[in-house]
Amino acid sequence: MAREYETVIGLEVHVELATKTKIFCGCSTKFGGEVNTHTCPVCTGMPGSLPVLNKQVVECAIAVGLATNCEITRYGKFDRKNYFYPDNPQNYQISQLYLPICRNGYVEIETENGSKKVGIHEIHMEEDAGKLIHDEWGQVSLVDYNRSGVPLIEIVSEPDMRSAEEVIAYLEKLRMFIQYLGASDCKLQEGSMRADVNLSVRPVGSTEFGTRTEMKNLNSFTSITHAIESERERQIDIIEAGGSVVQETRRFDDSKGESYAMRSKEDAQDYRYFPDPDLVPLKVSEEWIEKIRSAQPEFRDAKVKRYKEEYAIPEYDIGIITASKRMADIFEEASAICGQPKKVSNWLMVETLRLLKEKSMDPEDIVYSPAHLAKLIELVDKKVINSSVAKEVFEQMFADDTDPEEYVNSHGLKQETDSGAIEAICRQVIEENPKSVEDFRAGKDKAIGFLVGQTMKAAKGKADPGTVNEILRKLLGG
Repeated sequence: MAREYETVIGLEVHVELATKTKIFCGCSTKFGGEVNTHTCPVCTGMPGSLPVLNKQVVECAIAVGLATNCEITRYGKFDRKNYFYPDNPQNYQISQLYLPICRNGYVEIETENGSKKVGIHEIHMEEDAGKLIHDEWGQVSLVDYNRSGVPLIEIVSEPDMRSAEEVIAYLEKLRMFIQYLGASDCKLQEGSMRADVNLSVRPVGSTEFGTRTEMKNLNSFTSITHAIESERERQIDIIEAGGSVVQETRRFDDSKGESYAMRSKEDAQDYRYFPDPDLVPLKVSEEWIEKIRSAQPEFRDAKVKRYKEEYAIPEYDIGIITASKRMADIFEEASAICGQPKKVSNWLMVETLRLLKEKSMDPEDIVYSPAHLAKLIELVDKKVINSSVAKEVFEQMFADDTDPEEYVNSHGLKQETDSGAIEAICRQVIEENPKSVEDFRAGKDKAIGFLVGQTMKAAKGKADPGTVNEILRKLLGG
């Protein structure tokens, strides 16, 4: 009889913080700059250069720690993690081994199997390395140090997860907390959130951990899911064949659906850690912690509860809107301006989500302002424009936050309100479409839809469809 196996998973999640400058120098952290332009002697590891800690990095780390129920370390230090990689200019990384900024927290997740707490062993601050660019044609590798020194927090979980579903639920909860705090945009595709998966298997019922492997730098939820499923099966196959799993670091190839060994897994002593001599100890006062705690935002769970009480919108809409702080902010501010929460919700749930999907954008990338969305809703309510014109205006607003009123005026999109002019167009449409007129008078009510469409086309979309329908029915005796 085949044995059943349990998967044991722990994560190391690296998050690039959304500070304007790097962790130990004043260079820009902006993504996508010309190679090696956001650099200085400190972040390129020049001899004699001295690091100075960015206070905002500490505040972001503490804020994330408070959101994830961690203990905050009152007296901390930075350590040097010594290793050689071509993209690591100092030949060491400044990190925290002995006294991380946050410890002993947890995140509560929801899956099909109910709620569960995933423990957080620690959160520590560190600097990112540069980026290697491999030129296969020239058979060389180039280094871009723009990312070197970008501030990171590494969130190390306990090995509490047992499936890909739990892993994704945990990552989504972490991402939500961090985005709500404004600590990072957590864009996996840009590398501002990356996960290393530590995975082992053991027979169901066993209390001893199996030998784990680590899969590095997975940057999409799909890749993470595939990597977990693939590595689980690989380890079970090895054990079932009488072999032993080797503790090592592996890289998952999503296109091939398999992983391959990179190197044997290092232990802490291999890095020869020692306290960084150039950085003074970090002292965190109770007053500083309370100041950060008092600035914490209203998180998603609290928003969901409040929305159900304050706004008459569907529970499904609430779930989607509150999943993104940007969408939640737009919803609340636009609703406060125009007093139409259901209509604001409709624009977010239908047109906004459609365009986000079409353009492969994240909700955090939305550029239009709540004020402009509220103004667009008011233009429709006052029948300045109709719903079809409103969609055209919204697409422009979505692209560059165009003022909807200015766009309507400059493009001559105001709705035709002269009933006499609309009636004249209706009469012309009736005259040009005798078959549809005959069908309508014969009891085929759907024919009126065609006539309304032709009238709207003739009016260049600038008539109210309801008014057109009413006039056509009156003229046709319906």
